[in-house]
Amino acid sequence: MKRGPLWHFSTPAAAPALFWTHFPADSVTESNEFPNGPLPSEAIVPNAASTPESEAENPPESTDFTLSRRQTLKLLSGGAIAAGLGYSRFKKPEPTVYQPDRLALPQTLTTPKTVAIVGGGLAGLAAAYELSQRGFRVTLLEKGPQFGGKIASWPINVNGETLWMEHGFHGFFPQYYNLWSLAEEVNARQDFVSLERYSVLYRGDRYAPEVFYPSRSSFPWNIVDLTFASENRFKWGLNLASPGHWGVFHAITSFHPQKTYAQLDNLSMVEWAQAGDFPKGLYDLYFLPFGKSTLNSPDVLSAGELMQFFHFYFFGNPEGLAFNGSKQDMGRTLVDPIAQAIAANGGQLITRAQVDRVEWSGDRVTALSYRETGSASPTPFWVDRHAALAPSEDGIAYFGGGDETYAVSGDRALSLTCPHQGCSVVPQADGSYRCPCHGACFDRAGKVTQGPATADLAAYRVEDQAAAGDRVRLAPLVADAAPALQTLTADYFVFAADVRGIRHLFDLAEGDVPPALHQQVSELVVADPFAVARLWFDRDFEWDQSEFTSVSGYRLTDSITRYHKIQEDYQRWHERTGGSVVELHAYCYKEAEFPTQEALLTTFEAELYELVPALREANCLHRELVNQKNFSGFPPGSYPNRPESRAAGAANLMFAGDWVKMPFPCGLMERAVSSGFLAANEVCAIEGLQRRPLLTVKPEGLLQI
Repeated sequence: MKRGPLWHFSTPAAAPALFWTHFPADSVTESNEFPNGPLPSEAIVPNAASTPESEAENPPESTDFTLSRRQTLKLLSGGAIAAGLGYSRFKKPEPTVYQPDRLALPQTLTTPKTVAIVGGGLAGLAAAYELSQRGFRVTLLEKGPQFGGKIASWPINVNGETLWMEHGFHGFFPQYYNLWSLAEEVNARQDFVSLERYSVLYRGDRYAPEVFYPSRSSFPWNIVDLTFASENRFKWGLNLASPGHWGVFHAITSFHPQKTYAQLDNLSMVEWAQAGDFPKGLYDLYFLPFGKSTLNSPDVLSAGELMQFFHFYFFGNPEGLAFNGSKQDMGRTLVDPIAQAIAANGGQLITRAQVDRVEWSGDRVTALSYRETGSASPTPFWVDRHAALAPSEDGIAYFGGGDETYAVSGDRALSLTCPHQGCSVVPQADGSYRCPCHGACFDRAGKVTQGPATADLAAYRVEDQAAAGDRVRLAPLVADAAPALQTLTADYFVFAADVRGIRHLFDLAEGDVPPALHQQVSELVVADPFAVARLWFDRDFEWDQSEFTSVSGYRLTDSITRYHKIQEDYQRWHERTGGSVVELHAYCYKEAEFPTQEALLTTFEAELYELVPALREANCLHRELVNQKNFSGFPPGSYPNRPESRAAGAANLMFAGDWVKMPFPCGLMERAVSSGFLAANEVCAIEGLQRRPLLTVKPEGLLQI
């Protein structure tokens, strides 16, 4: 599930004064500038460069106005403060408009142009949707069997009944302005349901659960409201008289798109918390659970990225923490309507498309070649050594991670992805393999010996190996089985694959690839893997928390969802059977601690029975496990060289994905959709078309100085 963070302070009655206490009068000047740089107020103009310097000079247009320091001090009277805070209390600020066009430009092309988009997740779908609306002939390539990427869904068989599985529960927050606008345009908005409240449950009895409800108050009143509602307010340990504590509070309430990264991007979240006087209660209650909800482990998550995340989900967000879930799986709810809209505008959508070559000439991508294939890639690809699985006694080495793990022996390799439902099979003591989810078995050569799987494990040959042995290049064992190669040319290209996919596209590149761009892509990293276990039981259980609940303090589990209370298919299953469907998430586990899916399932089930003791006596009717390693990593030091929407040094290549450096605050699914729209806007700007207005929260924190 994708969720947003919160923050509290322990002295709400004094809150208004705290916002101004630490601004010394002798620092006041007569200009509009602060000592650390300009306080921008002008909107970004069309076609402005998106470098950090230009962003600092031209931030998103806001409905707020900017005051000089002299004017600010004049307004710091009791009446002015009351009026300003009253406005934020009773009238919600409007969203900020990013990069509005000042001129009325054409909406659609008069001369047809073509666009090839690689990657059919939310970013690629958003780009394809927008460009197909503007008259571009779009071809969208997706390597998987269905569109949607991390929100894709697929049918599964549960004891003879067809249900739909996905990559886990997804929460849709009200400040997902660009995602919601897309849902409205494809008539999907009505297929979402409010979940009313949101709980965070802590292991042990040190902290009471936190429960959050919808709020229409913006900062600082959202903090005041939550302060009074929290049973843990006396355990936060926040003292704004302490310089260290004030520094923490100031950091999270004064986000600035450039200054914050300059100050904190070189530290991980854990390093930042350990560097000084950090309130332990606040770390335990909010930083730890919400930091992990970025899908990055706190020990390798940039503190600058964490601040952007906190700002987008709480301190710059006037919408509150309430969120919606989908009435059905995400494929039918959102992905299918977007894909149908693209097709209705003449777009060509191709699944199981494996890109084989990317051709460059000068500063342009000129063509790419792809094959329409099955589950095994016919295109040679590089894969890194597994982070946790050591070589076996008989010399088998493991590469990859999550549900894309490979066992390499000599010049041969086996994919350990079960062809039945995509789970990862586990090596057995005798050299065979077994699926821990559904029981399929395979011999040491990968031949299926027991169902429900009907196909063998995919086999590969080792074509090449890096000198250090940390990467191998794999190719299909039977080369002549590869489908015919097709060449696709286009006026523009949008690469919207995930991190591993984008690196693969540059591994395949031939010709004049800009070296700096190649370097940028090579520095992208993948986050620690995530896992989702969904279990069917023969009985329901009492639960006094929210239907989706974050949990903290467990070795593996980060959330629990009662699916039979949210999605309609599962509600009907519950009504027929009286049973329950429970889903557990692990957002960023360490492979060294859980190297196999068997270890994941065992731990998930043990922690579930601790969370819900009533299920210990229940019969588990079915289980599904999704275990992937494909979320974008945001490690310390990664911000400066992160690729932007307009690929550096390339005239006709745009990037889209949640790994792209964004010019305004956003996160998770909203980040993916916004990046797709940004890529489409770059193409539209080149063609002289009106860009799509993009919305975000207030781009800077209230205490920005």
